[in-house]
Amino acid sequence: MTKIFALAEHRQGQMRDITFEMLTKAKELAEKTGAELTAVLLGKDVKEHAKTLAEYAKSVLLVEDTKLENFNSEAYQKVLSNLVKEHKPLLTMMGHTSYGIELGPRLAATLNLPLAPDCIDLTYENGTLIVTRQMFGGKVNVKATASKSESYLVTIRQAAFTAQKPATPIGGQIIEVPSTLTEEITIKRFI
Repeated sequence: MTKIFALAEHRQGQMRDITFEMLTKAKELAEKTGAELTAVLLGKDVKEHAKTLAEYAKSVLLVEDTKLENFNSEAYQKVLSNLVKEHKPLLTMMGHTSYGIELGPRLAATLNLPLAPDCIDLTYENGTLIVTRQMFGGKVNVKATASKSESYLVTIRQAAFTAQKPATPIGGQIIEVPSTLTEEITIKRFI
């Protein structure tokens, strides 16, 4: 089954609001496209967050590794690119935050996939991704058609969507995925 990935964002033990905003939009897109909503959670000691995400998504891909304790775009890119290659999601959503702004282009270059940054709306028409972005300091909204691709990457502007808790928790399956990080990340370090 086709999937839509939503990358969960957390910092200092707290889930970020952008995660739930993306999950709300991702659920809508999944229903329209017949895809399965999958939350992706990377980190260390984040199993409790996976339980929360399971209320919103059919499945949660949980990758725990001490190297993922703090956000590092190189580590996240290596793990997430392997997940995207394996599952081939229709869409991978990330927040247009300090995480997504750094991670999105790295992931797009690694996977050779189209990236639509800073989106304020998304839809699918005839199997093609249509994104809405703002230009000229928010004075103009532009609808753009993404290049035809099997998979797309997008970053979502914070507060572009209103987070809505499901009326009935989905109770998605939590799938623990072994980390693919084998070496220490020395180029970038969290200090």
